Amino acid sequence: MSFSSVFSGLLLGLGLLAGPAAWSQAFSFTALGDLPYGPDAKAGPPYRALIAAINRSQPAFSIHVGDIKSGSTVCSDEEFTRQWDHFARFEAAVVYTPGDNEWTDCHRPNNGGYDPEERLQALRKLFFTPGRSLGQKPLTLQNQSALMPAHAAFIENQRWMHQQVMFATVHLVGGGNQWDKREPRSQAEFKRRDQANVAWLRDSFAQAKAQGARAMVVSMQANPLGLFNLFGRIASDSGFHASINDTLLPLASEAVFPVLLIHGDTHTFRWDSPFDHPGQSLRPLMRLEVPGGQDVRAVRVQVDLGQPQPFSVSLIEADKVE
Repeated sequence: MSFSSVFSGLLLGLGLLAGPAAWSQAFSFTALGDLPYGPDAKAGPPYRALIAAINRSQPAFSIHVGDIKSGSTVCSDEEFTRQWDHFARFEAAVVYTPGDNEWTDCHRPNNGGYDPEERLQALRKLFFTPGRSLGQKPLTLQNQSALMPAHAAFIENQRWMHQQVMFATVHLVGGGNQWDKREPRSQAEFKRRDQANVAWLRDSFAQAKAQGARAMVVSMQANPLGLFNLFGRIASDSGFHASINDTLLPLASEAVFPVLLIHGDTHTFRWDSPFDHPGQSLRPLMRLEVPGGQDVRAVRVQVDLGQPQPFSVSLIEADKVE
């Protein structure tokens, strides 16, 4: 027997030499959202300073959970291009999932009185490329549009594996997720997107299990618990009932790995485990809400699969703007 064989056998016995399924190097990524808020002359400089701070932290990638403009600014092509240019400032990859401010709210007069679904198509055309993220060093990823013909419109639902962690985005937005019983067209759009989100969540959890993932991160824009977090439950008439209450929560409860849900929407930094689903343990499901709005900060998420709780968080402050 050769020395190299003996040495390798010794390392294997000590657990120091193993395949990808046995260990994974710790890494960090950045989560942010609800930024920038306001006219570029005011909101642009601190946001660009935050991007510079993120770049210095050298994350594996960043996830922007939507609302790339405030709810009272115009939904113009020029505004969309400005925010695409901001994503181009990220030195690593950045993955974006849409928020309500950039399409569902665009019918408002102060937003320019646009057709929301037309603005959604504009977002898809500008911000989403099949198989590739945004940023200076794009990630290779999968899109629901390519994998599920029944949901071919939903290029914005994305997923990728990094260091044995499955990441997935789902298109759920604030303002009740566009669920409006009074508006037939809104109901039809909601139903299509809701079905796509449910299918994408189920398939992503199945793929995570099949590929031996050791943790999972799901990102979206909306806070499904709304402004108040009294009981951690989602009402049966909520626009999040099928996708979150009936899909994500049971899947997280049944998963053999920890799950982290990241969202924005209500501009309050939260790191907790708030969800309640009667009859099921949700201890493996953590929730991170990113700051946003006038709170121009991001969150550094450290991932260490060698720890019982693999996720930990810290805030990233923007540089002072002179």
